[in-house]
Amino acid sequence: AETSMLLRARAFKRLYITSRHTIAASCMAYSTSATAPVALKKQKLGWSDVEVTDVCLGTMTWGRQNTEQDAHEQLDYAIKERGVNFIDTAEVYPVPMQKSKNYPQEPRDVVGLTEEWIGTWFAKNPEWREKVVLATKVAGYLKESDGAFAGRFKEHGYRAVNAPYDCKGPMRHNATNFLAAVEASCARLQTSYIDLYQLHWPDRYTPRFGATVYKYANHRKDDVIPFAEIVAGIKALLDSGKIRYWGVSNETTFGICQLVAECDRAGVPRPLTIQNEYHLLNRAFDYELAEACAPWNYNIGLLPWSPLAGGALTGKYLDIDCADWPEKTRFGEFRGYQERFSKNLKTEPAVRKYKEIADKAGMSLTTLSLAWCKSVEYCHTGS
Repeated sequence: AETSMLLRARAFKRLYITSRHTIAASCMAYSTSATAPVALKKQKLGWSDVEVTDVCLGTMTWGRQNTEQDAHEQLDYAIKERGVNFIDTAEVYPVPMQKSKNYPQEPRDVVGLTEEWIGTWFAKNPEWREKVVLATKVAGYLKESDGAFAGRFKEHGYRAVNAPYDCKGPMRHNATNFLAAVEASCARLQTSYIDLYQLHWPDRYTPRFGATVYKYANHRKDDVIPFAEIVAGIKALLDSGKIRYWGVSNETTFGICQLVAECDRAGVPRPLTIQNEYHLLNRAFDYELAEACAPWNYNIGLLPWSPLAGGALTGKYLDIDCADWPEKTRFGEFRGYQERFSKNLKTEPAVRKYKEIADKAGMSLTTLSLAWCKSVEYCHTGS
């Protein structure tokens, strides 16, 4: 029993150290020496005067693959030690939304924990709230949700775990849903406002989260919220002071153009940022989205999500049979999750080639992958 506990403790320590090293690799910019990190650069988000570090602290797995103490230590390290001033989260976090051997909690029971733990950190460090640009997201279309939906009620303490199991409902992009979601996020984050409020994925059908082909049959022709109604809902939040800016995520060029047109018609500020998947294994943003978001067009900054392709671009899964992937790693723990990165015949050769480049340059593949994202001009008005 003592040996088993020791092994688990060592595995947990490795997980935390890996998270800390990933933050360190991000903060090193283009330095290849861990002992000589360069200062973080600040840049303006999109068309605004808001200055953020070119590294943003993502929190997607907090509440599922770490503890509250770990989360606070990572916040302390990123913000107080390394100078990061930008945090990104979401009302539906943590994900993956599935149970596993080492993380057996029901998904609905942990939804909202990520925001809650960031909130408890702010409660301990209130002087940092005004110094940090805080971004979160409202969920897109879900026909029925029992997690984030149930977490939008004050009587449940803004957590689904406290709600009855029959507390379910749709997630939509309209004024009613926006208001309920932002009030719940503010309560969990222990703040009176959100700096950047993002639409996590569109209300309408679009291919996303690995899907790349638009299929006419999936269009919900009688169940689409008009872009004008979405923009009106955003305007209400901006006018109330609950949010300062807004952005989109997992959006298409069509969606961007329609939203901007409606904003211009209604006199509403345009979206400031777009958070889409972008990394060395997925360059889809390079096509027409880059043109639409360019500084001389809509001037919308890119916030690339999953710059390490779910961990594949660390190289840690190379030369290991998938049956032997370590527990508590994303692919080893959550089988079937993000298989486009982990079990794709085209992915491994590309990762291996990138690792060869990193090895020749004397840096880790993690550092190379993050530095590449930071070097792309689309991210120079994002993070």
